[in-house]
Amino acid sequence: MPPQDMTTASPPSGGAAPENPGPDHVLDTLQHQVAVFARRAEQTRLGGVGQVRNSMDRAAYLLLNRLDLEGPMGVKALAAGMGIDSSTVTRQVAPLVDTGFVKRTSHPEDGRAVVLQLSPRGQARLDEVRESRRELMSQVTDGWTEEERHTFCALLTRFNAALAARQAAHQTASAN
Repeated sequence: MPPQDMTTASPPSGGAAPENPGPDHVLDTLQHQVAVFARRAEQTRLGGVGQVRNSMDRAAYLLLNRLDLEGPMGVKALAAGMGIDSSTVTRQVAPLVDTGFVKRTSHPEDGRAVVLQLSPRGQARLDEVRESRRELMSQVTDGWTEEERHTFCALLTRFNAALAARQAAHQTASAN
């Protein structure tokens, strides 16, 4: 019998597994698996495969992706949409501007305001990274059915939305 990989096993319960695990057991397992997922995601950075593996950090990917999906926007709108503060966005965008992935332009209605826009170079790089990450997801879920992939995506999306809502509520409560 091969040794059990403790990074994927359920947390110890102090005894034999219950015949009908209760909600606490499920929540213990869930929190443990989320922690394992976070560590594995950070270790691999879910960067993809091939030459572009691990070639774009999470912050850059998320910023470029949002600009691609939602179009040009100001720092405040970008920060609000990502659930982070403007100073963090400003700090994270600076290297993307330096590398030519993001362009700063004047707001069409208020020339004093700055609008961030994905550049053609940034779009090409984002497309390359997306393809690499798509291939990684294909490999990792190779034995899964399409239904399992859809179910996992739906549940993970729902989980992330719940976390975002909780964070927004906490920030609102802290501001009051």
